[in-house]
Amino acid sequence: MDDLFDLAAGWLQEHLLIPALYQFGLMNWEDVSYGWALFALYGAAQVVVTFAVCLPLERWRPVERWADSHAVWVDAAYTVLSRVGILPLVTYVLFYRAQVLVSGWMADHGWVPPTLEGLFPVLLGHQVITFLLYAIILDFAEYWRHWLSHQFHWWWSLHSLHHAQRQMTFWSDDRNHLLDDLISFVWFGVVALLIGVPPLQFPLLVLMLRFLESLSHANIRLSFGWLGDRLLISPRFHRAHHGIRAAGDRSCNYGAVLPWWDMMFGTADFSRDYVRTGDPSGEEALATGTYWQQQWAGLRRFIRTLRRRRARPAAR
Repeated sequence: MDDLFDLAAGWLQEHLLIPALYQFGLMNWEDVSYGWALFALYGAAQVVVTFAVCLPLERWRPVERWADSHAVWVDAAYTVLSRVGILPLVTYVLFYRAQVLVSGWMADHGWVPPTLEGLFPVLLGHQVITFLLYAIILDFAEYWRHWLSHQFHWWWSLHSLHHAQRQMTFWSDDRNHLLDDLISFVWFGVVALLIGVPPLQFPLLVLMLRFLESLSHANIRLSFGWLGDRLLISPRFHRAHHGIRAAGDRSCNYGAVLPWWDMMFGTADFSRDYVRTGDPSGEEALATGTYWQQQWAGLRRFIRTLRRRRARPAAR
């Protein structure tokens, strides 16, 4: 299987990427073009696997059924664009370049770039354990990024696009505003650089975590049981986070893959059943618009939030 991906990535690099880089005068990126092609193929394979696993589950025991699923198709476009194009670009190409620059700068100043194996020598030779530890640390960082996106009005104005979906499915994980995604990529990348995630492992970590996040968004009546829901986030647990809030309701269940952080910091709620999803405070385009209509609606909400914030000191 790996040989097949290698051959396909080599073909893409030779026949598509290198001619395109040459055409636009970007041949200084040739050294990372193969990695981008390889992880774009991994992303495409992940989309296929996610579809093959989650769609039968949603058909088996759906939480909701809809006569018109146009909004779901828009979410599918988000997923393909993100996992085949944007994620490989950011998680391999840009992360690789950033790590080379940071490692070079640290070496010039006599510092050794940080790694988990360097901090904990007992991990040397235990690649699987180290990989899982990287995943746990990145998931911990993602919990705090997600929590913060609900605390700041300007950030919520972008993140609310993700919550606007009233027809939540496994496709919904990637429905994000581009500015919100940019913040997420920078946040995730900086944490990965600080803990020394190897360039070849970083995109694989992201793909693994994103598959589990897709499952947690699925339109399915599925819980992992009392113990299982406390080990891994289930669709039931995460749906409570997307539920429409009544007055006085607090948000909950911010975790991406592991519920441990919600349990540790008092934001876990295992009691809520399969609630309706959506964000009534946003305009309709955020929920049912096309890709670009949703992006513009999110940007308008973001600008309005910034203007209101600037107007408050003047009013005082």
